[in-house]
Amino acid sequence: MKKVLLLLANGFEAYEASVFTDVFGWSLYEGDHSTELVSIGLHPVLTCTWGYDCIPMQQLKDIELSEFDALAIPSGFEEANFYEDAFDERFLAVIREFDRKKKAHRCHLCRKSSSSKKWRLKRT
Repeated sequence: MKKVLLLLANGFEAYEASVFTDVFGWSLYEGDHSTELVSIGLHPVLTCTWGYDCIPMQQLKDIELSEFDALAIPSGFEEANFYEDAFDERFLAVIREFDRKKKAHRCHLCRKSSSSKKWRLKRT
């Protein structure tokens, strides 16, 4: 079975994470049962953009990255402290490892351009 790591940061957008949880959840329930999604965070409890609490399935410190075949990261909101986790060295190390191993990864990060003060969507 393939495993996808859903890497969550404090301040993540719940609706963006739900895209992955719904697709892979239904795949396990009604589909080909070929892929498991595991939500991971730096903390035992995370707070989404608009104040909802979320308990990830596991903490980053307790997993082996080599067990995962793909990485998904929903974006978040700066004012909800998203960048505190998203730019944490442990979080960035996960992205670097998937990139180094040439494993599939999808990241959606929104950031404000310092010169234009407009939001831009960055996809990697």
